[in-house]
Amino acid sequence: MSSNPGPASLPHRTVSSIRAGAPGPPQTPARPISSTFGSPSSSSRVDDDPIVIELGSRKLRLGFAGDAAPKRIGAFGPEQQRRTGDFRAYEPDFSSQWRGRASGKPWGADHELWQLDIRGQDLGLVEDKLERELRDALFRFLLVDSRPRKVTLVLPPTLPIPLLSSIFNTLFHRFQAPSISLLSSPVMAAFAAGTRSALVVDLGWHETTVTAVYEYHEVQTWRTIRAGKLLVEETYELLLQTVRGQPITASTERTEDKLLDESLSFEECEEAATRVLWCKGAARQPHRKTTEEGLATVHEHEEEVEAIPPTEDHSPMAITLNSCKPPKTVEIPFSQLAEPCEATFFETRLSLSCFDDHELPVHHLVYRALLQLPLDVRAICMSRIIFTGGCSHILGLRSRIFDEVSNQVEEQGWDPVRGKGAEQAKTNLKLHRDNARQANQNGAIPIVIQPDTANDNGEAIEPPMKASETPQQVDLVENLIKKERNYKPTVQGVLRAVDTLGPWCGGSLATQMKIPALATIDREIWLQQGVNGASRPSEVDIKTGQRQSMGPSGLIRGQAAQPNNWTLGVWGSLF
Repeated sequence: MSSNPGPASLPHRTVSSIRAGAPGPPQTPARPISSTFGSPSSSSRVDDDPIVIELGSRKLRLGFAGDAAPKRIGAFGPEQQRRTGDFRAYEPDFSSQWRGRASGKPWGADHELWQLDIRGQDLGLVEDKLERELRDALFRFLLVDSRPRKVTLVLPPTLPIPLLSSIFNTLFHRFQAPSISLLSSPVMAAFAAGTRSALVVDLGWHETTVTAVYEYHEVQTWRTIRAGKLLVEETYELLLQTVRGQPITASTERTEDKLLDESLSFEECEEAATRVLWCKGAARQPHRKTTEEGLATVHEHEEEVEAIPPTEDHSPMAITLNSCKPPKTVEIPFSQLAEPCEATFFETRLSLSCFDDHELPVHHLVYRALLQLPLDVRAICMSRIIFTGGCSHILGLRSRIFDEVSNQVEEQGWDPVRGKGAEQAKTNLKLHRDNARQANQNGAIPIVIQPDTANDNGEAIEPPMKASETPQQVDLVENLIKKERNYKPTVQGVLRAVDTLGPWCGGSLATQMKIPALATIDREIWLQQGVNGASRPSEVDIKTGQRQSMGPSGLIRGQAAQPNNWTLGVWGSLF
């Protein structure tokens, strides 16, 4: 009995062979490279972590956008100008030879990157100093290459155009930055304080600037030369009088020759000004307005210990001076260490009429700045006074300036007209009577109609009240909504100081949030046109580049219609 053979067995097919069709030769599957261990391309890192740089005449702050603090705070000094293999700093008599290195140039010029008076200044040396400090910061502290990264510059608005051009040449030519965004230091200080409007008092090195910022726009800027450089010179005069054994008095004439045997180096005077100086309090404390929120502060007093006022503390403070010949250790009373700060920022010995506009004391400059502002801007800015800059760290200086401004507001008010004639005009009753009589003669005689105070029944009724004097009715629904949303009214009309994290932190936060800068300069445009290609801000139509749709044709039209004009923001307004 024969059996029918079954069908031929089909070859075994896997799921992968079914999906891929006919089986092919074996291949090594592609293995994706993890970005953690692989080197990313330069194109993918262009917009990641831009570098934020804050430039000043003495220091440089540098770090990544989004960081809370800069990675590097570098100072421009003589030790930065040393070449490779220069070991003269380790010689025993190197510190005593500072007079030979400082001869032929102004006292302390080696510690500055630039001067505001650029006449006769070597801008090539400024570019070399800046390049060396940037390379050292990038390679030693940031550990990155700056070529594929964008740069955000936080600069003071008083920077001259030639210095700004030198900074751009250094970043574009020597570091190949694709673009540079410009941010203003006062605006970033207000931004770091969490306010949209403020009165920023920058106690810098060359000058003190008072800038009114309203809704992130600079309204006006006032300046004075009473700043850190003048403070170091006053410290030099104080220490020199102590070395000579002379009584410590307010200096009227400054010593021109600072390279004598008894002279002191810039480094020691700056260290003394940074570490031991302090500021006196105001002669009269202003009236403090207590806030309604919260509980009153309870001050604890120790009955056993009686505190001595700082102005009456004559305990000697020993300061070692090694730069004079021979080296000495001088003792200065603690109360006398406040004289340089008093003579630099306040100068209470002279009347206000003795000063020019560029050398006003700081508290008079702040009060004049508030007085010249419009009423609505003043009401907002006076409640948000921000102190920044290197000299703002001097003990007691910020509170002294604030108290002096408060005293002026209480005494003089907000009337810009003052003097003996103005006071007599305010107190002259005859003059007020004549003015009222003249107003009645020129205009119609007012007719006053007395309303009826009784009705028909003889009952007294209240006279009608003006609409402007009618008290506003309480809206219970609106109050309930404000209470649920934790609404707080805007603080304005009272003097108040606000702390800030600094311009660099404000620039870091603004760059991380991709807030548009005041001006953005591309490398290609700068290499083609230079600083002469910049236009004034009023000549550029900003909305022209914004009128475009998101479609392909609209994007092409927007790129074709986009003007080639570019500006330098507030730095090019006077260019």
